[in-house]
Amino acid sequence: MVKRKKIHTRQMTIDSYQRDDGLWDLEAKLVDFKSYDFTKSDGSVRKAGEPVHDMNICLTVEDSGLIVDAQVSYDAAPYGAVCRSIEESYKGLIGLHLLKGFRHKVREKFGKTQGCTHMSELSVLIPTVFVQGLSSKRISQAVDSGRRPFQLEGCHAYSLDSPVVKEFYPQWYVPGTD
Repeated sequence: MVKRKKIHTRQMTIDSYQRDDGLWDLEAKLVDFKSYDFTKSDGSVRKAGEPVHDMNICLTVEDSGLIVDAQVSYDAAPYGAVCRSIEESYKGLIGLHLLKGFRHKVREKFGKTQGCTHMSELSVLIPTVFVQGLSSKRISQAVDSGRRPFQLEGCHAYSLDSPVVKEFYPQWYVPGTD
């Protein structure tokens, strides 16, 4: 194995919470840090492992995927108040739908100087976590109503001729052609 040295780490976590009022909170966090000390332009030293970015998004969402509230904050930002000044702009996520063109609309609304690259990058990961959080409820509703579960045909494991579909959704299994 070739010798190597870790330089940078990015950690992202996204948690899905079902609220007592029937809404969902989707909390996403992005933390970047370097594996070495470096001197900042003001002469101070950022120590290895000290966050360069530490940013948070909380989207409150209806079962349908409609965003009804958005909170954005920075616990660490490389340019301090300048980075933080964009926080309020992300209220523009309210009214968007996580399952209807969300990624495209985020790029459109917050592209270039209209947003923060890292915050926008983090936000576009949220829809798949929403789907994961909502999946057991949606699958039960679909099966109970006789509708095909939404995830079928969504990836190769869920192709209708897959052994996964044969085992877990036999009523929708279609044998493959050899």
